[in-house]
Amino acid sequence: MLQVLANRTYRHLFLAQVIALVGTGLATVALGLLAYDLAGADAGAVLGTALAIKMIAYVGVSPIAAAFAERLPRRSMLVLLDLVRAAVAVALPFVTEIWQIYILIFVLQSASAGFTPTFQATIPDVLPDEKDYTRALSLSRLAYDLESVASPTLAAALLTIINFHNLFAGTVFGFLASAALVVSVTLPSPKPTVPRGIYDRTTRGLRIYLATPRLRGLLALNLAVAAAGAMVIVNTVVLVQAQFGLSQRATAFALAAFGGGSMMAALLLPSLLDKIPDRRAMLAGSGVLAASLFIGVAAQNYYILLGLWLAIGIGYSLAQTPSGRLLRRSSSPEDRPAVFAAQFALSHACWLATYPLAGWLGAEFGMTATFLALGLVATIAVLFAAIIWPVHDPDLVEHMHEDLNDLDPHIADAKRIGGGYRHSHPFVIDSHHPEWPRSM
Repeated sequence: MLQVLANRTYRHLFLAQVIALVGTGLATVALGLLAYDLAGADAGAVLGTALAIKMIAYVGVSPIAAAFAERLPRRSMLVLLDLVRAAVAVALPFVTEIWQIYILIFVLQSASAGFTPTFQATIPDVLPDEKDYTRALSLSRLAYDLESVASPTLAAALLTIINFHNLFAGTVFGFLASAALVVSVTLPSPKPTVPRGIYDRTTRGLRIYLATPRLRGLLALNLAVAAAGAMVIVNTVVLVQAQFGLSQRATAFALAAFGGGSMMAALLLPSLLDKIPDRRAMLAGSGVLAASLFIGVAAQNYYILLGLWLAIGIGYSLAQTPSGRLLRRSSSPEDRPAVFAAQFALSHACWLATYPLAGWLGAEFGMTATFLALGLVATIAVLFAAIIWPVHDPDLVEHMHEDLNDLDPHIADAKRIGGGYRHSHPFVIDSHHPEWPRSM
């Protein structure tokens, strides 16, 4: 897996991702402490609102940012967004009012909503080989999982010698280092083939996404992933400390079991995806998530919960990590940032629905009902994905063109059939192909 780091451009981008993730993790810990410092017992409500603001920014801002991404050099855009995030981190220690937290969080997460999909869309252009790109996706999954473990640990160690306000300095360093690493390499920036209006550019990624059968299946799987993930993130502390009567340390170990399962799957995925198609792997992972939620009804002790969270971590990574491969297959280079932004927005819309559902159901009806309800959501999502994502899903798709000029270069290699032209090539939704062809 690590051989992909021999590519200098990718190596610098991966290091930029890792350093920025650690900085973001430190900011998350510091933000919780800042909220408690300002709001006391109401800190949970403050953090809940901040989380909702984060998701709203992700859903609403990423398609707009993608509209401008095709007009700006990718390197300049990524560096600018890193600098915006660093500026917000500089300002956070000086906050004295709750509303100031909300404004700064919206700016910070809006910058991240522009940065992350643009960054993700750049990797397949840097690593055009499918196997290298798969390894990069697994490394990225590992980076996210390790960050969830390493950042709180590092923050705990630092808090023994510094004030929590100083943790924000680590965030500033992370974003500045990320910007420096991006500046150190040359990034491809595909140019749009035709000028487009702002509405077209803002909605283009969503229209391509929703017109592509495999991506509609991916959207359904996003919901299954969010249902299981929300159960873990929202209710682990309730299960461990309120239901089982254990300590904060036990809560941390439970979350580590989830992260460990995800890392195990990420390590195995490159070799697994060489042998089985993405569809089978992702449906299997989502099936594990749905089944685990139903089994959770019988999780009557802590050790069963640890095994269950490990299984959910495995299913989570198996269902989510290959999504970049689908997005790459389903978009032309110039449309890739917009399609990645659509995935970013739509997947976070699923989380925006499941986060409050997991919390509300748990508070009102208890954990058994929550496991059952979220298991039902995940099961319906998996079944829907299996139906709308065709089993036979080739890259090369034979199709007809009946509305192109005879001299259009796109049909130079096509055969004249009746009133149109037939040919096959790697099929994506674009200006020549506004709809997915029916089976011929």
